[in-house]
Amino acid sequence: MTFATDFLFDRRQPFLIAGPCALESEGLALEVGQELKRLCKRLGVPYVFKASFDKANRSSGSSYRGPGLAAGLKSLGRVRAKLGVPVVTDVHESQQAEAVAAVVDLLQIPAFLCRQTDLLLACARTGKPVNVKKGQFVAPANMAEAVKKIHGAGGKALLCERGASFGYNNLIVDYTGLPQMRALGVPVVFDATHSVQLPGGLGHASGGRAEYVESLACAAAAVGVDGYFFETHPNPAKALSDGPNMVPLKDFARVFQRVLAHDALTRKTAPKAPAKKAKRK
Repeated sequence: MTFATDFLFDRRQPFLIAGPCALESEGLALEVGQELKRLCKRLGVPYVFKASFDKANRSSGSSYRGPGLAAGLKSLGRVRAKLGVPVVTDVHESQQAEAVAAVVDLLQIPAFLCRQTDLLLACARTGKPVNVKKGQFVAPANMAEAVKKIHGAGGKALLCERGASFGYNNLIVDYTGLPQMRALGVPVVFDATHSVQLPGGLGHASGGRAEYVESLACAAAAVGVDGYFFETHPNPAKALSDGPNMVPLKDFARVFQRVLAHDALTRKTAPKAPAKKAKRK
């Protein structure tokens, strides 16, 4: 079973990448995925389910990471088949790329690894599109180098904004970076929930300010992006990863519909490229 992902590069309509942060259980993944699939079908928005089989950059070594590569891919494969939608998950090491690409439809590069050349090339060579999270330490325009690596290996790239870090347990979104990255000629995704993360803010774990997710996502829609990335959970307080910055599943439809309203207005009022003049014979 294959799923088309051409909509990721269409750029005429928004798409949604969303799901729980970590793959906690198949039951939870299906609960979240089915709710989001129903919502996106009603709204006419293409949907990609997201969950990580491994959270390799947790603040504490004792924090939950996920089921791991082998068990995680088996679960993601079953979730993908039951939901009937494309799936994305993180790839942390170049040797994982082929195995992950055999199961999912979109590979994701974590922000801390966006400059790892071997990882980018390995993912690009699988033939699956690659969503690269912009590193918290990388200027938007400098993501051109990540795009060149992927394109040079025959792959297709997307870039994802998730804020910049100046230390002190906080992230800042520079909205001028969104058009800068779109000017590189690739789709740009706004990661609304990781943008409100407070890295290491709890000492042993990251905190977050989920109350700002909606505002930041609406601001991104007003500036103009191609897709939206959210993490959501039925009970963020009990989530095993990134709970403080996730949207409660019961609130997701309201939040996303408001974001889409801003997105529609931006697309409606965006300046159109001048029509090409016909050449005189």
